[in-house]
Amino acid sequence: MIKYTRDDTEKARMAVAALKKAKVSNGSCNMPEVNAALAEMFYGKCYICENKEGISSFQIEHLKPHQGNVDLKYDWDNLFWSCAHCNNIKNAKYDPILDCIQVDVDQKIAFRKEGYFGMDEEFCFIALENGEEIKNTVGLLYEVYYGSTPQKKLEAANIRRSLRRNLSDFKNLIRDYYDAEDYDKEDMRCAIRKEVGQGAAFAAFKRWLLWDHQEKYKDLLQYCEME
Repeated sequence: MIKYTRDDTEKARMAVAALKKAKVSNGSCNMPEVNAALAEMFYGKCYICENKEGISSFQIEHLKPHQGNVDLKYDWDNLFWSCAHCNNIKNAKYDPILDCIQVDVDQKIAFRKEGYFGMDEEFCFIALENGEEIKNTVGLLYEVYYGSTPQKKLEAANIRRSLRRNLSDFKNLIRDYYDAEDYDKEDMRCAIRKEVGQGAAFAAFKRWLLWDHQEKYKDLLQYCEME
């Protein structure tokens, strides 16, 4: 999880207008305008797991469970873009969690891959501060990435495979950057900046890979600055 911006785009304005009409008629939030605006805002990825590959179903997720509260149900600021796996896990079980529109989540929680292969490998989420929202977010992330039921464990394994591939490709990009001649580095710097940006899959893990090796990658840290 990283921080995103809820910009006042044309799609966002259309979503807000559609939500106002739906509120009057007690209709569904699942409208094309809302889906399009959320997909734009979250760069086509789940805001919780940050996966972008092989997702069969995206859902409109309420950060604060509305539980019949019509104001929360149709509040644009309360709507987020989630894969079905993460939404089904979060539901009302993890509340409250960090609001990734307001908070740099990866400054409150460390996202790390520990170990190397097989059983020794583990993806870790380490709270850097105290607080109920941070504790709940860490709990949510562990369940998202590891599952708690047979079906969710299978889904979580698919997310970990995508994450593992993304991190491997990112590490190779960094190696190529340091091996490249000066005249080839600019394109690679642009690629690295993209891979730690808001639109990249698993950006939090990629940022922490650089942050955890600051001396080694000090010339790349500028691309991980809070947005």
